[in-house]
Amino acid sequence: MAKAAAEPKEKDKTPEPQPVAAKVRWNTQGLKSSYANFCNATSTREEVVLNFGQSNNWERAPQDMEVELAHRIVLSPFAAKRLLGILSKLVGEYEGRYGELR
Repeated sequence: MAKAAAEPKEKDKTPEPQPVAAKVRWNTQGLKSSYANFCNATSTREEVVLNFGQSNNWERAPQDMEVELAHRIVLSPFAAKRLLGILSKLVGEYEGRYGELR
């Protein structure tokens, strides 16, 4: 009967290399800021589309609402899922400081 190969001892194991975090430099030279109080999202199999704009309708129950769309961001579903995680964490931190959003 063949002998099973002996397991290496703890001290003989080579430690796994730890991943090094990439350093990100933000180039804000062409950055433009704008305000949005409206956002909607649609998706296809290949992309998630976010539309941002501003609504100036201040009545509680307007008959017709007009939203001036200013920006459309198109993401891959993978990038949208990362954005979901970032926003979930951010809203959780906000609610921890200022109370639950309703």
